[in-house]
Amino acid sequence: MAFESRIDTHAHFIPPFYRAACEESGNGQPDGMPKIPPWSEEAHVTMMEDLSITKSVLSISSPGVYLYPGDHEASRRLARQCNEFAADIVRRRPDQFAFWAALPLPDVAGALLEIPYALETLHAAGFALETNHHGTYIGDPIFDPVFTELNCRKATVFIHPTTPCIKHTGSHDHTAVTVLSQFPNPMFEFMFDTARAIINLFLSGTIKRCPDITFVIPHAGGAIPPVIERFCSFATDILGLEVETNSKIVKETFLRQFYFDLAGFPFPDQIHGLLRFVEPQKLLYGSDYPFTPAKGVAALAKKMHIGLEDLFSNDSVRRGVYAGNAKRLLRELE
Repeated sequence: MAFESRIDTHAHFIPPFYRAACEESGNGQPDGMPKIPPWSEEAHVTMMEDLSITKSVLSISSPGVYLYPGDHEASRRLARQCNEFAADIVRRRPDQFAFWAALPLPDVAGALLEIPYALETLHAAGFALETNHHGTYIGDPIFDPVFTELNCRKATVFIHPTTPCIKHTGSHDHTAVTVLSQFPNPMFEFMFDTARAIINLFLSGTIKRCPDITFVIPHAGGAIPPVIERFCSFATDILGLEVETNSKIVKETFLRQFYFDLAGFPFPDQIHGLLRFVEPQKLLYGSDYPFTPAKGVAALAKKMHIGLEDLFSNDSVRRGVYAGNAKRLLRELE
């Protein structure tokens, strides 16, 4: 079938040096996946041409760039290498690529050094953060200086799920949590860790303190839609937390500050829960290439075509999901 023209806000790149660092640090099977998938710039462009993707926003996927716990310098170097690699692609192919810059979190000082360099020198479109960084979830007060800086710069933050972790107090150690170890974490744990991160951002007050950050949430919000009323009401009615939140506030905040990409398997069912809280102008196309191989990207694009036609009779709304909403988001960053 002929695919609709689209902009891909959820696509990954795997430089050779990053692959080597993952394998050297024991992350050769990231998050329980069988292997790191093959990737090259040329193969990525071919996939885009075959599937009518006019532009891809690249990012480093899980496990991120902080691969050596406690070694801030190694992680800062790797973040800088990855960001300069992506920026070089964008310089050579500005019409086809943009990128979300990596930050060496949980190294806060290193992140604060990388933010201005990524924006001012490398012209990143925004930043890719993981749902948790070695057991410290975004929204934790430790990260307040980072979010304050991102808010001052009116940054866009793409949040990518990773393996849930338990942090050990007073050390750099953390324990990855894999409840059903026979299945890779991207299969379903990623969805739950996305929900954990969003809940923590709201209940910590981070989002309220940072009204000028735009968030991009992958995989149609993961597991967050069905637990919104629960976490809001539990926090206020049962725990009595001094946080102003309810499902109406969450919905209004989603409309004001959030976009949601549709990478993965939101059709035919998951999408309906998200649409109770999100308007279609906040939906984005995402491929998750190369962790979703080109054949899988094509198969999911066909499901999306059917799903969006069933949901939205208006052609302009569907075109917005494929490309128009992303154009608006990226134009706001220029």
